[in-house]
Amino acid sequence: MTIKKVGKRKYAYLAYRQGRKVIHHYLGPLSSPQVKEKIRKLEAEKKVPQAICTFFWEVDPSRIDLHRNARYVIERVLDMGSLEALHWLQTIYPTRMLIETFEVSRKLSERSRNFWRIWFGDHDAS
Repeated sequence: MTIKKVGKRKYAYLAYRQGRKVIHHYLGPLSSPQVKEKIRKLEAEKKVPQAICTFFWEVDPSRIDLHRNARYVIERVLDMGSLEALHWLQTIYPTRMLIETFEVSRKLSERSRNFWRIWFGDHDAS
């Protein structure tokens, strides 16, 4: 999230990487209620929801960086999570990343791995 000041007004931009480029997506003036709501939702997405915190018993969930600890979060939710946790996971990470993680993870049980192969469309899983 980037806030730019032009004159006396402030404007919100969502900054993200696309390949090597940094893209700035204009959200609107910071004084707008719709922009404030978008910012609040984006900030909430950066944290582990309270209902999912139970899967991370050995660490403080507020200290988990969802970008830096992506593999850990994905492994834990796919191995022990609920359907609600999966829906949250899919809003945070692309499906391709979930599939890549369960295919190479050594921490996921074989039972979980087979389940997710079937869930994501590989019907040859045994």
